Amino acid sequence: MRGNLFILLGVLAMPFAPVAAKADIVIGVAGPMTGSEAQFGEQFRHGAGKAVEDINAKGGVLGQKLSLIVGDDACDPKQAVSVANDFVSKKAVFVAGHFCSSSSIPASEVYAEANVVQISPGSTNPVLTERNLTNIFRVCGRDDAQGPTAAKYLTEHFKGRNIAIAHDKSTYGKGLADQFQTAFHGLGGKEVLYEAVTAGEKDYSPLVSKLKEAKADILYFGGYKTEAGLIVRQLRDQGLKTLLVGGDSLVTEEFWAITGNAGEGTLMTFGPDARLDPANAGLVKFFRDQNYEPEAYTLYTYAAIQAWAQAAQKAGSVDGTKVSAALKSEKFDTVLGKIGFDAKGDITAPGYVFYVWKDGKYHTVHD
Repeated sequence: MRGNLFILLGVLAMPFAPVAAKADIVIGVAGPMTGSEAQFGEQFRHGAGKAVEDINAKGGVLGQKLSLIVGDDACDPKQAVSVANDFVSKKAVFVAGHFCSSSSIPASEVYAEANVVQISPGSTNPVLTERNLTNIFRVCGRDDAQGPTAAKYLTEHFKGRNIAIAHDKSTYGKGLADQFQTAFHGLGGKEVLYEAVTAGEKDYSPLVSKLKEAKADILYFGGYKTEAGLIVRQLRDQGLKTLLVGGDSLVTEEFWAITGNAGEGTLMTFGPDARLDPANAGLVKFFRDQNYEPEAYTLYTYAAIQAWAQAAQKAGSVDGTKVSAALKSEKFDTVLGKIGFDAKGDITAPGYVFYVWKDGKYHTVHD
């Protein structure tokens, strides 16, 4: 009896092992956190950080908190693959990313193999969702919608004008320019010039000279904001009034920082501006109170995480196969409105609209 008493006392004296808390659910956000497109990576990071904060404040997903990790691909395909492998090694079950199509496409192969759900807020090249990878999605549009939208608009509003096409040789830029060209030809148009430039150059005078010789009234440019901004400036420096029309990669105030007043009147396509939705007023105010303007892909990234979180709740699991099935069968309330995804993983939501640069800001064009 005495021996049993000592055993009992010894057990009572031992510290109780705490009940193990559920581990956080790891998700990632990936994009160009450094490099020439870093402002888009910043938009991704801000949108993702706030989305995770808000979801965790409401209890997380399936009773677990979300833990966000950030990957910098610098819009480099090899670096994007490294980021994807790193996310997989850290047991991430979902990734909001990447931005550049040239990064999203190779990274998606890694996510597909590891059964990690990927939702890109900004990769528009059609190839991303055309390879029967069941866990790959996007909340932005596709270039085979964006290019034709621009072709139709220019054909209707600038009838008889000389239109030239140029691109920066990137996956995104060439893909967008070619989609525009195909649609433009289908509408009976014929460009006066089709040209490629090298991204990262500072002098685009050869292109400017060719545009001048071709008497181009409009340049449709497939490429990123740095090259587009420099081309606009150099056009104006040469006294040319050629109107530049671009895609969604111009939706950052960094474009105006490059062009200054030379950028006045530049047109571009992008999805609906979520900042203008009254339902998002509080969220927009939060960012602005932090001295951050939630432009372009900030709220698209927020929406990507919202959709994934709601799909995981519907599926009752963070398993990639189950969440992907939920994403394709349900509708989700997001800052982009109620959205869903088709069998390929493309968003079923309103498409592209036109914006014009004026006084350092971009504004919706109303016909």
